[in-house]
Amino acid sequence: MAKTNVQAVNAAVAEHVRTLRLARSWSLDELSGRSGVSKGMVVQIEGARTNPSVGTLCRIADAFGITPAELLAPAADRAVRISNSEDSPLLWRGGYGGFGRLLGGVNDPDFVELWEWRLAPGDEHQSPEHTPGTHELLHVLAGTVTVTIDERDYVVTAGQTAEFRADHAHRYRNDGSAIARAVVVVVIPTG
Repeated sequence: MAKTNVQAVNAAVAEHVRTLRLARSWSLDELSGRSGVSKGMVVQIEGARTNPSVGTLCRIADAFGITPAELLAPAADRAVRISNSEDSPLLWRGGYGGFGRLLGGVNDPDFVELWEWRLAPGDEHQSPEHTPGTHELLHVLAGTVTVTIDERDYVVTAGQTAEFRADHAHRYRNDGSAIARAVVVVVIPTG
């Protein structure tokens, strides 16, 4: 029974580390550099092929800005998973009070992320190009979001959805005078 518990914890850690790393568009090398954990160990952790030490978990959690307990949280029942947005990690903070929060993700067969974005007036988020073939869907709930792709601006207002290839550098910004709220779905192809 203990081996099953260890495997479940290792699987949860693997899922959390991989999800957090990909959400930040970090390579294995970047996570290794930020955490001080060898790239080989990161690969082993993400593959659920090792039982990392407490010290290793602490270094990885520090790199992500979370607690080790969050890395150890068991993976939810796959039939239905319900989570509160307040419990989701804030992975970007704007200079004027905005934020980007990763609400959830799946990896079957493609990697799909669901984000909540809140952009205060003047906030701007720049994103480097993602993996080739990546697409984003941005649906504006309130306000206006300007999406810039290849130096061309697209203004998306409340009730509108923009779909675009995210394998080009792109950015979101709020040029308006009110808070803009949006949800974003990111679809990253396997491989």
